[in-house]
Amino acid sequence: AAVFLWFGIDKFIHPSYWLNAWVPQWFVDFIGRFGTSGLQFIYLNGVFEVLVGVSLLSGFLMRFFSFLSVLFLAAILFIAGFSEVTVRDLGLIGGFLSLLFWPRKRF
Repeated sequence: AAVFLWFGIDKFIHPSYWLNAWVPQWFVDFIGRFGTSGLQFIYLNGVFEVLVGVSLLSGFLMRFFSFLSVLFLAAILFIAGFSEVTVRDLGLIGGFLSLLFWPRKRF
């Protein structure tokens, strides 16, 4: 939860850093075809990450957001390619998969 909350909030504080350092220009051009600017994409990304963090902390819709997070992190690997953060993202994918498929206990 902390990773997603931290990065999600930081996207609102330093959006131009996230856009210039981590989003490839070809992807900014691609989303521009749909009327979305790079900054809008970063803000939407930040909203999603904060929602994931809140979901993990509260347990509300945790399986749903775990599924979306696996897709989200896989998309990051595809869009940004392999880099120094790939290991972190693969670890997060593993954690979300365990939350997604771990059997529910009834109390």
